[in-house]
Amino acid sequence: MHSDTSPHADSAQRQSQIPPHPVAAPKPSLGTRRAVRGGIFGNYVDQFDIFLPVIALAPASAQLFGSDNLVGNAGLIFVATLLGRPVGAAIFGSISDRIGRTATTKVALLGVALTTLMIALVPDHTVLGGGTLLAILLLRFVGGIFLGGEYTSAIPLAMEWSRPERRGLVSGLIMWMSPWANASIAGMVFVLQSVLDTASYTLWGWRLLFALGSLLAFGMLIYYRTRVEEAPQWTRPIRRANPLKEILVGRHRRALWQVFIMMSGLWLLTNMAIPVLAGQLSSGAGALGTSGTLDGRTLSFAMMCGTAASAFTMAACGHLSTLTGRRRFFMGFGLMTAVAGPLAFLAVFTAPSLGQLVLFVIALQVVTVSAYGPVGAYLVERFPTAVRASGYGVGYSLSIVIPALYPYYLPALQDVLGEQGAVATLLALGGVLITVGAFLGPETAQVDLGSELPAIAEESAAASVSL
Repeated sequence: MHSDTSPHADSAQRQSQIPPHPVAAPKPSLGTRRAVRGGIFGNYVDQFDIFLPVIALAPASAQLFGSDNLVGNAGLIFVATLLGRPVGAAIFGSISDRIGRTATTKVALLGVALTTLMIALVPDHTVLGGGTLLAILLLRFVGGIFLGGEYTSAIPLAMEWSRPERRGLVSGLIMWMSPWANASIAGMVFVLQSVLDTASYTLWGWRLLFALGSLLAFGMLIYYRTRVEEAPQWTRPIRRANPLKEILVGRHRRALWQVFIMMSGLWLLTNMAIPVLAGQLSSGAGALGTSGTLDGRTLSFAMMCGTAASAFTMAACGHLSTLTGRRRFFMGFGLMTAVAGPLAFLAVFTAPSLGQLVLFVIALQVVTVSAYGPVGAYLVERFPTAVRASGYGVGYSLSIVIPALYPYYLPALQDVLGEQGAVATLLALGGVLITVGAFLGPETAQVDLGSELPAIAEESAAASVSL
């Protein structure tokens, strides 16, 4: 039989294989959209509750706790929340891996809502004396446990519903809620203090913000109860080993400690670029050249600009990591931060004008905290389904502790390296830790979250490092 091999036949055959119109990427399913919305707005609720005591209670501390040791009392409240979060990640991560993400998220949201509401109802020190501080410390510790449980379950759930090509962007949109929560609380406090006198704010104004935080958590609880389903790849296990044991001392321990190194670098950058920077600017240590100082409004404006800029770059970095690969992104970002971070920080204190100071603050935020964009995706991709919530929660929360203890080791470094020099050195160290942590792990951007590829990649990376 004769076959037609003419150019016209080949051309016709090729044309017949070309679809008449470009094939559009499938739209996200209804389940995906609902889970992603839950992850994004749930993280806003989490971050709102985390920042709430730091910002809203500061103007009312004297009335609430008494005038003795205000700074120390505020620090204790922060530490109580800090200690609760890794405990909650360990407890609820294991529960989430056993019974499912949605059920665990709902329990955690209920706990957040109730503990936040109870803080709004705590009497001040004129009624309870020292019992006011003890009550808030206890509620913040318990609330921290539930906060650790919420993001340990809700963020892995959103990632499991997301396609690999969109996972980085979704992660960025989830993570950018942290700066927006911070900014919105600061704005609400500013408005309340503008319309209320000092006595009214310290007596009941701050309580409105805690009531709002509780309502937000109750709203997200209703949303998860009525809208969000378990991801298709998660199935209830008939029998499953202890997920916490598997990530701490079992087959996934290398993934946990690799994530711990990288995340410790990120948290170190956060503490140096936000609270330490704000503290040094408010003290007037070299701000605006050699002798200028910043008032509260100017400082708030500069930090607000930096926060807003970092929110947008955080979302962009999430998507960028899909294009470059997560491992390559974090290695490159860490190296860039190790150089640019210290330079931007030191430039803030040599800026000759307010405009340049604000620009350097923005630059510092962009080259440090923007790296959080891909974190939600990367941590989820590092662990298989059976231990994913535990790995995400413990890796994210446990790494907070050492960087947050900077008030104990930063002064000693400042005695040797100077007030700004010590901070610049820790910023460089944070960038190095991110680079080293990412180098020790595998590439994950295209991992199928329904498979065991993360475990295989982990074993391959461990073998290559040993060689």
